[in-house]
Amino acid sequence: MSKSLLIAWKDLTLAFRDIGGLLLMLLAPFALTIGIGLVTGRFSGDANTGLSDIPVVIVNQDEGTIGETIVAIFTSSDLAALLDPTTLADAGAARAAIDADEAAAAVIVPAGFSEAVFTAAEAAPQIEVVLNPERPVSAGVVQAIVEDVLSRVEVGRVGGQVAIEQLLQTGRITPDQAGAIGQAFGEQQASTAGGTITVRRVDVSGRAAEAFDVLTVIAPGFALMFLMFTVTNAGRTIVQERLAGTLPRLLVAPIGAGQVLGGKLVGIFLIGVAQVAILIVANGLLFSVNWGDPLAVALLVLASAAGAAGWGALLAALAQSPAQIGGLGSALMLIFGILGGSFGNVLTLPAWLMPAAWITPNYWGIQGFAALGTGAGLAEIAPHLGALLAMAVALFGVAIVTFRRRGLV
Repeated sequence: MSKSLLIAWKDLTLAFRDIGGLLLMLLAPFALTIGIGLVTGRFSGDANTGLSDIPVVIVNQDEGTIGETIVAIFTSSDLAALLDPTTLADAGAARAAIDADEAAAAVIVPAGFSEAVFTAAEAAPQIEVVLNPERPVSAGVVQAIVEDVLSRVEVGRVGGQVAIEQLLQTGRITPDQAGAIGQAFGEQQASTAGGTITVRRVDVSGRAAEAFDVLTVIAPGFALMFLMFTVTNAGRTIVQERLAGTLPRLLVAPIGAGQVLGGKLVGIFLIGVAQVAILIVANGLLFSVNWGDPLAVALLVLASAAGAAGWGALLAALAQSPAQIGGLGSALMLIFGILGGSFGNVLTLPAWLMPAAWITPNYWGIQGFAALGTGAGLAEIAPHLGALLAMAVALFGVAIVTFRRRGLV
């Protein structure tokens, strides 16, 4: 065992002597974290999420209840920390504000919209939501609020229509009364359509909810993406040593072949652990990121490195040359980064592609770090740890079998 650890330690020290490798291992993910942190407003001194005081313009040309409800929602105290609304009378001025990048979105409620909805008019005017392409996230928040209100209005309208039909069939009202009763019911439903739209912190299982820090997603995301490069680069050394003849010379030394292979694989794991640990600690110290329970964070670092190292070991076992493993490693780094959430929210992926995210260490690691950053404990991230460890065991097992079948050790 001590001989295997010596081999692993040798590979670890060699990796940290490579200046070019260190730039990609540590400097690149750290620089990207800072860049995205600036874009999201993490370093501006505002809200931790970067989503606050979203400028939105509301133009209400409707004289009915729906238009009034939309204005009331966007100007309510519940959304005061999220939105910075401005009401205008001119739709052209609202569009001009978008063109000038003075607002993230403009919501234009046309004249007669409420009446058209309540009477189920065929040529009903449509609410126009003008989105600023320069602020896609903020604009998406505004669009989601409008869509939520309209969906509630539609549910209320259909429910009212069914209720009126039942009253007519039972003879409780006359056809002459149906129109007035239906409109009154629709207006009542519209006035309460936005009553549940709030921004609040939730207490889960009796623990105080922590404010979400966007760096708890960004920093691990880039760290885990470049971790894939690191472990595949470490695995490439096995192929290089085999082709250069140093690995065969090592195998004829007074040391077992299993110890040689074990030391190489442990070396890949230790290099991954060192990279992720350095980045996590550096972000915590420099940017005051609260990673949560230290024990849970340490275990998640180890599990994430193990899952990624398993992929590095498998590529080392399958590759025929250093160039081949280098190309495959770069492709895997980008693909796993996209699927696992290093570049954005995995929820934006198509539903049929979501299972592919589950085979990436990025997905489980990012989700685990984000949970810890919002106050979760070891019990809550147990599924993430289990998935990463199962991934590591399976991949290392396949890699060892492949090494032996190919006669590499």
